[in-house]
Amino acid sequence: MTDHTARAADLLKDHRESIDRLDAILVYTLGERFKHTQAVGRLKAEHGLPASDPAREAKQIERLEWLAREADLDPELARKFLTFIISEVIRHHQQHAEKK
Repeated sequence: MTDHTARAADLLKDHRESIDRLDAILVYTLGERFKHTQAVGRLKAEHGLPASDPAREAKQIERLEWLAREADLDPELARKFLTFIISEVIRHHQQHAEKK
């Protein structure tokens, strides 16, 4: 292995370790986020509120697209990500409502 190849292998290893740490942060952050959205779902169900809030969802998507641009991330990726998360949250809220 040449010095150049060894250096590339070290850099690759460092990048992959960073990716692994960031993946863990994402998973734990999503877990924390869903704890809060579950609490919101229970609250909505207890008070007969609708599972979805289209106005809030639109504002959140707009906010996340702005944050994505600030972070030099494709806003479309951010929108798709949040749209998926919102659909899961609504599904959970509907499950809470069905239990009532």
